[in-house]
Amino acid sequence: MASGLPVYDSAARRPPLLTEFSNLREHRGLLRLLVVRDLTVRYKRSALGIWWTMLNPLLTTAVMFAVFSQVFRFELPEGEPFVLYLLSGVVVAGFFAQGVIAAGSSIVNSAGILTKVYVPPEVFALAAATAAGANFAINLVPLLVIQLVIGWGIPWTVVLVPLPALLLLALVTGVGLLVAAGAVYFYDVLDLTGVLLTLLGYLTPTFYPVTIVPDRFRPFIEANPLYGFLLAFRSLVYLGRVPPWYVWVSMGVTAAAALLVGAWAFSRSWRRLVVLL
Repeated sequence: MASGLPVYDSAARRPPLLTEFSNLREHRGLLRLLVVRDLTVRYKRSALGIWWTMLNPLLTTAVMFAVFSQVFRFELPEGEPFVLYLLSGVVVAGFFAQGVIAAGSSIVNSAGILTKVYVPPEVFALAAATAAGANFAINLVPLLVIQLVIGWGIPWTVVLVPLPALLLLALVTGVGLLVAAGAVYFYDVLDLTGVLLTLLGYLTPTFYPVTIVPDRFRPFIEANPLYGFLLAFRSLVYLGRVPPWYVWVSMGVTAAAALLVGAWAFSRSWRRLVVLL
């Protein structure tokens, strides 16, 4: 490598894609440290600390609830309370958006380290995505509390929530790796990603039921990779149903494809990325 940075000889003897996954296993201690660092930095200078993580989606939900429950009235197909439908959508969509941006910008933000010592860049992306996943877990608490307060209850299926959560983490990491690879060459990629995530948010049935969408537009909603995850999440958290097998297959294929493509693209470019940094 022209930059003179140290590299592992063992990595050079392995296929690039295998090297990325092997680096994550070999540097799992560093990964844990980075996750703790990201969470600590996030809350250290906040007056509310960890409470802000729960307050943020609650405030968003409150504003959207006031608007859509009064101005736009519609019946939900399952008859569930609109506050649960809305907050669950905000939590899932927020995890995806926050995780992708954090993972995508992690390499640029860690330029000072990467230009001085050899650290596998993909570890930073996964750590950022995992920290977003920790915030996602924290956001489940107010959702479950609201279920109890309004008398809806908490079904046994909530114990299965970690399964789609892990698949969503894989999706976030894969997309984040793709964004990270482009962000080092062109920083505008992060701004473009923010715009695309906003558009994707409108294609996600967060605050509206799919039933109100005209038939000719529904394929666009169902093609949204977040659609299946949101269905599974709502089913497990408060509807008390295990999603059908095809929803699990859809989530698994989407997560695996995103992670493999993201890791493949990053494995082909990260050495040049470090040089540019």
